[in-house]
Amino acid sequence: MMIVMKKTTTPRNTINRKETTHKRIVETAARAIRRSGYDGTGVADIMKEAGLTHGGFYAHFSSRDAMLAEAADLAGADTIAIAERIFAEAPREQALFALMNAYLSNEHMANIESGCALASLGSEMPRQAPEVRKAATRRIKEMVALVESRFTGQPNAHQKALVTISTMVGTLLLARAVDEPELSQEFRQAALKHHKAIE
Repeated sequence: MMIVMKKTTTPRNTINRKETTHKRIVETAARAIRRSGYDGTGVADIMKEAGLTHGGFYAHFSSRDAMLAEAADLAGADTIAIAERIFAEAPREQALFALMNAYLSNEHMANIESGCALASLGSEMPRQAPEVRKAATRRIKEMVALVESRFTGQPNAHQKALVTISTMVGTLLLARAVDEPELSQEFRQAALKHHKAIE
């Protein structure tokens, strides 16, 4: 007698639904970490904000750190995508100033949950799990390479990219930290003037 083993498969619509739900959780977490920080972002809160039950979390992630790593990766990807768009739209000789201008704008200043993860989360990174730091580091290196590409052919292109990114992130962090709008504006204007002067 021959026994035929049937191959069981997961219906494609179930996989698509799970992928869609997973993506929604990561997008929600990416906004939440920028808004509230890593330590201020709990699994239950993210699942609730995503419109899901807390119990469903482990169907998507092995741990909170695994979710935070994906969220950090997505937040970094968002920043790079915006920088790439600015570079694509601006004339090459104006691209870096256009990036800095957008980065230090009132709009970016006010929208912390959809803004650059480096400025909103950088000071918390040393205390994060290795997988979270690895995801963030990968995106930081991508950003450095992207900015460095605008200095192609110039001496010390890598160092110039590092200084440009450090200036942008540090300036935004300080501009958000102070409770005086005038001082916040002064930080940003000074960074823009300095960059323009050394271009």
